[in-house]
Amino acid sequence: MLGSACQFSRPASGVTPTVWTDPVTHTLNNPLFCRYVSLNAEDMKYSKPNKYGKATWYALVDGCGLQPGDYFVGSEGTFFVAALQALLPILVVECNRTVTLSRVPRQTAVGAVSYSGMTQQNETPYVSGVPCSILQGTKGEKNEADLPGDVRLPWWVLLMPASVGTVLYGDLIVDDLGKRYIASSVELTDLGYRITAMQANT
Repeated sequence: MLGSACQFSRPASGVTPTVWTDPVTHTLNNPLFCRYVSLNAEDMKYSKPNKYGKATWYALVDGCGLQPGDYFVGSEGTFFVAALQALLPILVVECNRTVTLSRVPRQTAVGAVSYSGMTQQNETPYVSGVPCSILQGTKGEKNEADLPGDVRLPWWVLLMPASVGTVLYGDLIVDDLGKRYIASSVELTDLGYRITAMQANT
């Protein structure tokens, strides 16, 4: 792991959805430079392995010119830089999924109108191909139907950089496995987005 070569790539200045939707200009298809990086499970003594439910790592790498939201890709996987704090290790997030984020226009008409719920026909993607972390959250919610064979609807915690743009409550997130999630809580911090989402059962 120590000294494994990884490619760093950065979203274009003033990130717009075009960066995430156009394969030609996609940030991960245009690496800026190559550097050596060493990852550890937030243990500078390298004596502890990573654990379940933990997406964050420390990255030992030349941080000159880097900024939060930068990605690097190498033999250890895909990661984005969450924090570059003075005199502290660089905090990165391991990405295990690639997602597309969509939004359904809000219904403003009144009276007899067509169905305005979330369907594939009215979903409008605003970013796609975004590497992020999706890990299991709480135990989940009880299915409203409450049938004998029903199981709880799982909750998930998503971490992604702020460069994706504005993520809102109720946005639809679809990963590369086809799983669909609805953003229930969206928190934007200096580390990026932390999103709590419920898995959609449609």
